[in-house]
Amino acid sequence: MQIKEIMTTGVEVVRPDETLQEAARKMKSIDVGPLPVCDGERLVGMITDRDIIVRATAEGRDPRTTPVKEAMTPGVVYVYEDQDIEEAASLMKERQIRRLVVLNRNKRLVGILSLGDIAEETDDELLSGEVLEGVSVPSRPLRGQRRDS
Repeated sequence: MQIKEIMTTGVEVVRPDETLQEAARKMKSIDVGPLPVCDGERLVGMITDRDIIVRATAEGRDPRTTPVKEAMTPGVVYVYEDQDIEEAASLMKERQIRRLVVLNRNKRLVGILSLGDIAEETDDELLSGEVLEGVSVPSRPLRGQRRDS
């Protein structure tokens, strides 16, 4: 089965020059945590609710004036719509991510594939279970260590 058969289409995006407040409002209105960041038709990053909190708010940046590009994650992990779902699931497990941006072969954003899409739309319970297990492996917090050292 190909990714395009189960991915979510009609993805809302945010521009890199929009403010974090505008991005947060979009997240709230469509009830999502991540938004792809696109400069025109080109994908340039991803912004999450966690990015806004950890990379901006925690540092005292004003969400009304701080542009998305200052808090987004560049270098987004993506898959192509014509790839097999097993490839996407393997990538999710390997990189410990719950959703992947889906591009067409012209590198234009066409959708998002989430762990939920795999679980709901495939009959392969083993596949979705393996991905969930791989994604859910906890990272180790830096206890008693300074993060900037």
